[in-house]
Amino acid sequence: MSQQTVLDRIEHWISLGWLSRLDRAFAGFLIDQDPAAGDSLIWAGALVSHQLGRGEVYLDLEKLCANPGATLAIPGDEVWRAEDGTTEQELALFKTHTLADWLQDLAQSSLVATAEGSTPLVLWGSRLYLRRYWQYQQILDSEIGLRLQPVREQLPAALHASLSELFSHNTEQPDWQKIACVLALRARFTIITGGPGTGKTTTLTKLLCLLIQLAADDHQRKLTILLAAPTGKAAARVSESIGNALEHLTMPDPIRRQIPQKAATLHRLLGSRPDSRRFQHHRHNPLLADIVIVDEASMIDLEMMASLLDALPATAQLILLGDKDQLASVEAGAVMGDLCRGAEQAAYDPATLHWLNHYAGSALPVTGAGSAINQQTVMLRHSHRFGAHSGIGQLARAVNSGDAGRAQAILADHTNYPDLHHILLSDAADARFKQLIGAEAGNAPGYGPYQRSIRQRPQDPDAYQQWGWEVLQAFEHFRVLCALRRGPWGVEGLNQRIEQWLFPGIKSGLWYPGRPVMISRNDYNLGLMNGDIGIALADAENKLRVVFPDSENSGGKIRWVSPMRLPDVETAFAMTVHKSQGSEFQHVALVLPETRGPGLTRELVYTGITRAKAQFTLLESRPDVFNQAIRSSIR
Repeated sequence: MSQQTVLDRIEHWISLGWLSRLDRAFAGFLIDQDPAAGDSLIWAGALVSHQLGRGEVYLDLEKLCANPGATLAIPGDEVWRAEDGTTEQELALFKTHTLADWLQDLAQSSLVATAEGSTPLVLWGSRLYLRRYWQYQQILDSEIGLRLQPVREQLPAALHASLSELFSHNTEQPDWQKIACVLALRARFTIITGGPGTGKTTTLTKLLCLLIQLAADDHQRKLTILLAAPTGKAAARVSESIGNALEHLTMPDPIRRQIPQKAATLHRLLGSRPDSRRFQHHRHNPLLADIVIVDEASMIDLEMMASLLDALPATAQLILLGDKDQLASVEAGAVMGDLCRGAEQAAYDPATLHWLNHYAGSALPVTGAGSAINQQTVMLRHSHRFGAHSGIGQLARAVNSGDAGRAQAILADHTNYPDLHHILLSDAADARFKQLIGAEAGNAPGYGPYQRSIRQRPQDPDAYQQWGWEVLQAFEHFRVLCALRRGPWGVEGLNQRIEQWLFPGIKSGLWYPGRPVMISRNDYNLGLMNGDIGIALADAENKLRVVFPDSENSGGKIRWVSPMRLPDVETAFAMTVHKSQGSEFQHVALVLPETRGPGLTRELVYTGITRAKAQFTLLESRPDVFNQAIRSSIR
């Protein structure tokens, strides 16, 4: 097969929607670098680029040979099958080309290396990487590996007593929150994972109390503790959560004062540079920190995690918190999910079990030793938010386990689970959907209370601060979440439809009182981050301004910003599930599209469900899409 024939086949795949122009461009780049490039190299280049676009940091050649359609997320069901019926024919090439063939062909190319070098591709076992992502993976592996070795063989007696006191009111057995703290006191790397309401922030706050006390007992200087999250929204939320946790914990004032209550975004923490992928802090200019804590770690991609690890001093402790079952970052690399593999088994080796049983007072069973990372990973299991009678909690667990039948049964059980609602829509303008959007009261209110709060504009100029805060709070009670950005069931189409339902006659994209907007690009001068939500309102002087919560203050503080000063924004009645990560709403309406695409997975549905605190509504545009999504997992 000639190079041109391979490129023609790639063009055909582009026409089917299986590959992108970027994938074709990278294949062309490889030909430019090596005019004698063989078929295997050209295909490999296009496919590794394709995988990166899907969030996969490498192309697994062994899996490609065994199941090319699943590996590349090439649709194979009737909805997505090519019109000319050539799906199986197109994939036949990869079923006949063995792993040994791939390895032999790629090993002969001057553009592929097996380790260090300057080649654009790296072959690592049966995994083919773009070199940059291979380097990120090496940084992650080496830096985490250095921090996994235990740094303490025992804890001071005073700290043992503090452990007992901090967790004296916990009744769950095993006490996973206590186990998490005990494990984190042993080494310089810890992962604390768990679903919504399992107490990750409370556990962290207690852990910081213990670490500060431990440093004081060792006569160390005052600890430098940095707190961060991937987005501005997540940073604000963890700041608020730690403040709430501190209100309910008793501890000496000197310790309380050392616990950070203000989180930064990772970009701000590392010092982002305009028009550059590099940061101000790196291995040659490391952060000044003894402990770095990152919340919502499931949102961190491989490049950002490598940048963070590269900027840590060798002696710094890293603590990651997050829900391993949530969606991964939109960028390449499901780092949290990969690091947490096996977490639910609590597969601790004898040395780790001895440490935990001694200091946590637990009696964990021997389940067989897991990986080195498993030894420093704890999964919190008891949800304080979603009890046994919570439909949201039960549905989330069923979806997470891939049990579509159980999920459907829970959705249909309105007697036991009144917090769940399921609507099958006839079309995008379904009257039931419109009614849900504007609902003011009942079991599942929509944007009705938000509209009512806008109409309650005060006469007194001094009351505008309070009014603006109340409007922001009313808007945060409900949100429409989507799996897609485009199409009638995507963010763009639904935002236009909802806008016309709530504000008839408004021209989409223009400013008007009541327009909610989401910041889509960080602006450090204004202190507005990607994902921040603001509401356009007329101020006391009848000038249109956009109201944002003041992230520098708490207690209902807001600020008014001219729309002309804002960076890129988009209307935010509906948002993608990805954008909702780090947020919670009283009522969530999750809208699923007509067909199951590669991005509609169990993780996406689970994340959408767990954004809801009190009410959840599933809106399907076609029967069985929900079931298909539950059965499809990225892991």
